[in-house]
Amino acid sequence: MPELPEVEVTRRGIATALVGARIRAVVLGKPLRWPLGCDPARLVGRVFTAVGRRGKYLLLELDEGCLIVHLGMSGSLRWLVQPTEPGPHDHFDACTDRGTLRLHDPRRFGAVVHVASLQDPMACKLLGGLGVEPLSDDFQMRSWLLALRHSRQAIKQLLLSGRVVVGVGNIYACEALFRAGIRPSTPALRIGPARAHRLHAAIREVLAEAVNLGGSTLRDFASAHGHAGEFQQHAQVYGREGLPCRVCGTQVRMERQGQRSSFFCPRCQRP
Repeated sequence: MPELPEVEVTRRGIATALVGARIRAVVLGKPLRWPLGCDPARLVGRVFTAVGRRGKYLLLELDEGCLIVHLGMSGSLRWLVQPTEPGPHDHFDACTDRGTLRLHDPRRFGAVVHVASLQDPMACKLLGGLGVEPLSDDFQMRSWLLALRHSRQAIKQLLLSGRVVVGVGNIYACEALFRAGIRPSTPALRIGPARAHRLHAAIREVLAEAVNLGGSTLRDFASAHGHAGEFQQHAQVYGREGLPCRVCGTQVRMERQGQRSSFFCPRCQRP
């Protein structure tokens, strides 16, 4: 699933071309997770004014309204200067006077939703419960420590929930916990201030590195210009079950937490 780094890579890849582009036509393919929420003809003539991001949602602001885009499990946005005919897995085209923005999504868990504003009930439903942005100044140590102190949940599950800090997906949670020396199954309230500081820094470092490396391509993700991400090639523990830890040589283990695989080094990461 595309996580915060992949969505941020996508945002950066489309922003320059999209801002100022005027929509000439909207072409819909098969139904997605949620309906568009308006007649596609209503979008014709609208101009993109900004490209933002909130967690794993892209916010494509228009001179009237906003398109909220989620990439689902397998989606990617492509910017096409010379577009081809949509294929069976292309489900949304915004054809502009500069090129075409296309949502490609084989599994169709993604969505493009039009809202009148970010105060719209649908926008509030999608964005209202999200935690703080980990790469922003809002990710403060005081509130982070307080959140850990009041949660009995395993730290990796807390990270994946998005309630405290948003966008730390499975691969990035595993990598941040490795850097901080914390076992994924450790209850959040057992993490003292020193380790909490290390984890706070590790989350920011891992996500920033992932953005700089174009995100992670484990299966389907590609940037707006069709490039695969490279972060997975630098992973310390994720996907390395049975291989030696790059730090101490101990075999990396994998355990299931909920429906997700957690990778960790039993020597470098303490409960």
